[in-house]
Parts: sequence; C-alpha cells; structure tokens
Amino acid sequence: MDNPPLSSAQDAIQEILHLSDHQFKGDPNFMTSLARGLMVLQAFSPNQRALSTAEISKITGLHRAAVRRCLYTLSALGFIDSADNRHFHLLPRVLTLGQAYLQGSDLARHAQNALNYLSKELDESCSVATWDNGMILYIARASVKRIMKIDLGRGSRLPAYATSMGQVLLSELAPVQLDQYLAGTPLLALTEHTLTDADALRARLTQVKAQGYAINDQQLELGLISVAVPMYSARGKVVAAMNVGMNAATASHSDIFNRVLPRLQRAAMELALLL
Repeated sequence: MDNPPLSSAQDAIQEILHLSDHQFKGDPNFMTSLARGLMVLQAFSPNQRALSTAEISKITGLHRAAVRRCLYTLSALGFIDSADNRHFHLLPRVLTLGQAYLQGSDLARHAQNALNYLSKELDESCSVATWDNGMILYIARASVKRIMKIDLGRGSRLPAYATSMGQVLLSELAPVQLDQYLAGTPLLALTEHTLTDADALRARLTQVKAQGYAINDQQLELGLISVAVPMYSARGKVVAAMNVGMNAATASHSDIFNRVLPRLQRAAMELALLL
C-alpha cells in the first residue's frame, strides 16, 4: 500500500492552533500574534519551499489578512523574502532560531559526534530523537544512504507510535501519561504493518520496556526497518532514544542482533557517560 504523506509542519501547526484556540484562549499573557507568526514559519517545508499568501492561509487556517501581516513582519525582520511579491521563501536567518539549542545542548552536540562514528562503523543511517508532545524530534542524525522517501534531518518530527525511537520513549511513560497519549492520538495506518490497535501497542511497549530495545519493521515506511535503544542521563533517566535504520530487504535477523544492536547499545551507553 502507498504511504500517506507525513507532515511534521502540519502537526506543528495543529499543535500551535490547538494551544491558541483552547488551552490558552483568553489568557492575557498569551501572545496570539506571535503564535500566528510561528504558524506561518511552520508552513514552509522541503516540499513547499515557496508559498503564496493564499497557500499559507490554507495550510495554517489563518485569515489571509493575518497571514499578510505575519509575512510583512517576518520579511522586515529578515526571516523570509519574496522575489515576485507573491511567493515567499525562508531566509538563512531562520536557522538562528534553533541554532542556539543545537550548539548549547550537550545532548545534541555529543549525540551528533557519537552518530557520526556509529554511522561510519555500521555503514547505516543513525539518529537520536527526544520526546516532543506525542512526537519524536530529531536532534542529531548521520545519514550514509537514502532509504526513506521522506527527507529527515535535525528538527524533523514523526509520530511516536510508528517509530522505533518513539516506541522506546513511549515505553518509559508513566501509565497515566500513556493513557493520555493513547486517548488523544489517532493511531493511523501509515503502512499495512503499523500498529493501530491501542491494546496491541500497549503490549508492544511492555515488551520494549522489558527487553530494552525496539525493532520497527516497516511500520513507518515500507522497506524500512530500524532498531532503537534508550539513552540515559547520568541520573539514570531516559532523555532520548538512538536508532539505526536499514533496508528491510537486506537487513537479516542475525545481522540486526549480532552486529547492529550490540554496537548501538554500546554507543548509547558511552554517550550516557557524557550526559
């Protein structure tokens, strides 16, 4: 079956919209105009690099007049530009919004160094992600080959339930937190292998917690298999997950357990000593 498109931008926009319209609606300290500006920035993606006011309005659900004011302000501040005054695109200055975190975070910095080494050692793509409100957020990635249709990098977000790193992080949630997650998260079938039954997912997470790793066999995308392990801080708290992604057609059971998993576990353990 064909994979439905995954849009971290749309997910982020919906989160901001929900916060604006529900959780913080009527809060005098909540800046709705700032939230709208962030929604406009989130509308851009690798597949939608140049957008018109009408297109941004459709993606965000904001009125065109509000979008125009956001675009005017963002353009004046140097975050976006337009060559024809119709289609807008991001400027490099937007990188400064996340660069402070990536440069100042010990986790992100050390994780990237660890992944660079692990990726070369295994000749496979490796990633580190943290929990982000029901999604996983990539904070480090080393890619040696393109095995996914979607282009992942630092800052990408994916649904936790359908990913190996997400299942590792979900397995660490307290029972009440997991209940809240399952109650508010539609378990959509991204492939024919995706777990869409809440009870089946609970059972999988119990298994992941007990064994200390998660194997995701084409639940996110056909042709992709990945294995993930938890990453601990010095205090013994799980702060992130690390994984290795492989081509499902060539990754054998013995290779995963004899070559990949031990090296992945060692890399996560060594990284924990630095956190």
